[in-house]
This record gives sequence, C-alpha cells and structure tokens, in this order.
Amino acid sequence: MSATLELTEQLISRSSVTPEDAGCQALLAGRLQALGFVCESIVSGPDDFRVTNLWAKFTGQARAGAERAPLLVFAGHTDVVPTGPLEQWSCPPFVPSHRQGQLYGRGAADMKSSLAAMVVACEEFLAAHPKPDLSIAFLLTSDEEGPAKDGTVVVCERLKARGEVLDFCIVGEPTCVEKLGDMVKNGRRGTLSGKLRVKGLQGHIAYPHLAKNPVHLFAPALAELVATEWDRGNEFFPATSWQVSNIHGGTGASNIIPGELVVDFNFRFCTESTAEGLKQRLEAVLRRHALDFTLQWTLGGEPFLTTPGTLVQAVRDAIAAETGLNTELSTTGGTSDGRFIAKMCPQLIEFGPINASIHKIDEHVLVSSLEPLKNIYKGVLQRLALA
Repeated sequence: MSATLELTEQLISRSSVTPEDAGCQALLAGRLQALGFVCESIVSGPDDFRVTNLWAKFTGQARAGAERAPLLVFAGHTDVVPTGPLEQWSCPPFVPSHRQGQLYGRGAADMKSSLAAMVVACEEFLAAHPKPDLSIAFLLTSDEEGPAKDGTVVVCERLKARGEVLDFCIVGEPTCVEKLGDMVKNGRRGTLSGKLRVKGLQGHIAYPHLAKNPVHLFAPALAELVATEWDRGNEFFPATSWQVSNIHGGTGASNIIPGELVVDFNFRFCTESTAEGLKQRLEAVLRRHALDFTLQWTLGGEPFLTTPGTLVQAVRDAIAAETGLNTELSTTGGTSDGRFIAKMCPQLIEFGPINASIHKIDEHVLVSSLEPLKNIYKGVLQRLALA
C-alpha cells in the first residue's frame, strides 16, 4: 500500500461530517510537524457549531536579494457532506473499501485523497530538498461543506491581520471530468442571491377591481429580467446568468387573489459584472415597472480568476509530465473556498481527482490515480522552487 493510499484510508475512516473534523487535522498536523511545519489550530464558531481550522507553515530559504521565499499554500477541507441513507451504500461510508480498482468511502474524492496526496508530496519533496527556496503552508477547515462562515474566511482574516503574504495557492477540490489531469479550475463565478417580495392587495378572485394581483404586476418585469443580457462573458467565463429558483404567491385557496408574491433568484456572475452593478440594474427594472417591492440580497462570493502565469504553467507542466495530458482551464461549477483565499492570493487554482461521484452514495476514487495525483502536486512544488 502506498503512503498516499494509506493516509487517504486513515482520513476516510474518520467520520468528519460538517462541522466535525474527527481528528483529521490532528493526524495531518502530526505528519507536517515532523517535516518542520509550525502548526496552529484555530477553533471558531458558536458552541453548537464548532469549526476546526489548521494553519501549518514551513518557512523556506529566501533567495539572494529577496526578503523571503515565495509561499505556496495547499488549501482544502477535512469535513464531508452527510452520507445519506446508510442502507443504500454498498459498504459502510466510513470504512474504506476496495472494488474493481476503486476506493469507496465518504470523502474519497471530495477531498480526502487530495489532502493525503498533498501531505505525501510535501514529505517526498522536503526529503529531496530539505532547504528549498520555497515556503509551503496548509490551510484546512472543517466548514467548507457547511455555512462556510467560521472556516477558511476566518483563517484568511487572521492571516491578513498579521500581514501574511500568499503568493500561490492550490485548492484540492475534485476538478477532473474523465481522466486525472484533464481539467484545472483557474477561476469561479460569483454568486449573488436575492429574495424579492412584490406587494399587492389581497381580495376575492371574483372582484379583481378591488384587489391588486402581485403575480400579474410582476409578470412584465419577469419577462424583461429573463430577456436581459447582463454581460457577454469573456474568454474564461460564460455570460452572467439570472435564474429564478423559487416563486410563491397565494394562500392555497383557489378563490383568493394573493397579497404578496415572493421570488427567490440567483445571479452566477463573471468578472465582466459586479455585484453592485447587478443589484442596481435589477432594481431599476423593478422600479421602471412601478412595483411596490422589498429586496434582500446575499452575496455568496465574488468571482475570481487566475490568468495564465507562473502557477498555471507549473501545474500544466506537472500534469503533462505525469499524464501526458494538455489540461483544460475552466471556471465551471459552483463556489469553493477559493473565493476567500483569492482575495489575498494573486495566483490560485483548484486541482484534484475526478468529481463524478462527489456527494453521491458510494463516493469513490480510482486507486491508480492517487500516486499520479501526489506526483503532480510534488511536480508543482519542484517547479515553483526553481521558478
């Protein structure tokens, strides 16, 4: 059994459903401390939702004329989503199991295999280069799959406050589609949600002149919002999308005109738009249609993008050397904790195993991909140390 597989199985064996860490970070911290990392545990959140975070740092040697060595951060999460019905699993979700070359268990792909590969990559890299011209850090949380209010964002705030400088970051989210190395995420769209309440006047459906139907009042505005081109995207992002997720009006009775319409919607927006600009444009449409409304906005994350440069090239070269693939850069998918780190780190990418089984019953990862994943992470370390 390889060191990467063994560590992956040890992590899967820990039932770390959000916000529980179940000792995962202590296990990893022990391995990192043996390499010379200084480890700091940061506990955050209310008593009924305690979140465990880890910041671990190995300080490399500054090159001649430089004040410090550049810092590469490996980021990820030790928490996993709930298992779902246990009886639907082919094997217990927190007992690592093998079938037909796959390793099964909750967190196998998202993202305990990435964490194991990152740690073993550092062990092998530092064994060969004990005094590298590169600093290395780990930023781990047990609150990525949950509300994400007491995890990575809290650690980033603390790092900013003490002037920590991050140069590169690899988030170990599962990014590949069919083969290990076929896709890297070099950005993510932002997410902006809104809850719209359109006020009308409740009344008997037989006397519409004595009421105001908010569904009818909103319909022309809805048609305009659906038809609006918010932006055209760019070479890295698709056009910004506005989508209604829920719409509700009425009491359930068939003879009552509702007094209020409630609409939940979301923007997935690219770097061609801003959250403030989207808010202003949407509210202008509502006012133009003379609606009586209130709006509650929730900004889940700003878009971020790492254009091709030192980190992207190092990752591409490491993937090509290990797999022979010319990896695709992509910004598809939902949000990740990269949205918090990107605010203080100029070059950030996400790269991990195949994502087809994540969050599903019988989550799994291809065993034969674990060593190549570790080798790619190690290859990035080697290339950045020489950059």
